[in-house]
Amino acid sequence: MANHYDLVVIGAGPGGYVAAARGASMGLKTAIVEKDPALGGTCLHRGCIPTKALLHAADTYDEIKHGARIGIKASGVEIDWGEVQKYKERVVSSNAGGVSHLMKSKKIDVFHGVGRLKDKNTVEISGEKEAKSIKSKFIVLAVGSTPKNLPMAEPNSRILNSDTILGLKKIPGSLTIVGGGVIGIEFASIFARFGSKVKVIEALPRILATADADCSKELRLQLEKQGVTFHVDAKIEKVSNKSDQAHVIFSEADGSSVQVDSDYVLVSVGRAPLTENLGLETTNIKRERGYIGVDGHLRTDEPNIYAIGDCINTPWLAHVASKEGIIAVEHLAGLKPSPLNYDHTPCCVYSEPPVAWAGLTEEQAKERGHDIKIGKFDFARNAKASILQKNRGFVKFITDKKYGEILGVHIIGPEATEILAEPAFAMQTEATIDQIADTVHAHPTLYESIYEAALSAVDKPIHG
Repeated sequence: MANHYDLVVIGAGPGGYVAAARGASMGLKTAIVEKDPALGGTCLHRGCIPTKALLHAADTYDEIKHGARIGIKASGVEIDWGEVQKYKERVVSSNAGGVSHLMKSKKIDVFHGVGRLKDKNTVEISGEKEAKSIKSKFIVLAVGSTPKNLPMAEPNSRILNSDTILGLKKIPGSLTIVGGGVIGIEFASIFARFGSKVKVIEALPRILATADADCSKELRLQLEKQGVTFHVDAKIEKVSNKSDQAHVIFSEADGSSVQVDSDYVLVSVGRAPLTENLGLETTNIKRERGYIGVDGHLRTDEPNIYAIGDCINTPWLAHVASKEGIIAVEHLAGLKPSPLNYDHTPCCVYSEPPVAWAGLTEEQAKERGHDIKIGKFDFARNAKASILQKNRGFVKFITDKKYGEILGVHIIGPEATEILAEPAFAMQTEATIDQIADTVHAHPTLYESIYEAALSAVDKPIHG
């Protein structure tokens, strides 16, 4: 029958559409169900891609403004916010078209509507001209997540989340960001360089708490030089707004109460899995704190149903969801994929300067009982960083002292998100720090800093 499939994927984000593509490539009759008008999910339409487009615009503006440092003088440089937004939408539209074309090329049936489990083998789809049901041997849940709200901060025209801030009609004169994690920091980096007066309020003792403490400290210093103000160890008491301003009242670590007024408030306090009203009660699937429980191959308590991405309790990263999608589909197809080693997950923050890491932080390595050795190299001693006039930051390796195992790598500085690839690959293939130190690296390049940090870790420093 036309509506019987080997595989149905609910959700067409970077986890879902990759899972569907892999399934179709293995010969499975595949369908995908997406609630949004276009494919691509949060990452493409309200997350990774539009924010990185805005960050690139901020990078470009920054480069032009400071061109005089290398003899390139420009006057009258202006930001046309309307054109920046159009550029962002072109990028999103182009990528969405690419996902749609991929589905067509793989002969994957696409259903636009809200997918819900009727039972373990049936997906109900509502939202099209008429509701329909489709049957499948296997189902992959890739339903994603949504921004969390604060109970005292209901979103409105002045109190924004990471979705709604993307649609601002003009650059705010002032912006208060509640939350100093990855999303909050990236928006701080965007709008501070576009001229907004930015304040970041963070409940934890430091910003970017998931990163290594040294990177977190350096990032704060660099953002402060760009005009961003930080309040850490802060407890939000009230968020409100009047017609032309928003207000945040919070208590500092010493107990004093502070009020900050700004044009807008961005609430960036994490994301919540979209597992309500999914029909899980019609199956044996269990949830904990909203997340769907899975095993190492992403299989739920219902053996023919798998779950991937933000709806399970793994890192909220597009590339993690994509890899989980591949593992899940290969497993349900009878292959034997290796479970994902989440310790090796590459993490990237596209601020200026960017931050990137994989593996354990120094603190985590010590907590796990490792006898560690650290190798560190500053970009101040790297020729290519000097050429780019971006010589602040460092590469930091955390290694096992006895065996040379790479436990973690942490980078803050120019192109950190790109040069992370080499050490992340080394960790995944179990290469040692000695092997990186023995590898010739081209000169002059930024990735020479990986080599220099490795040399430091094996007691053979050259420029350090």
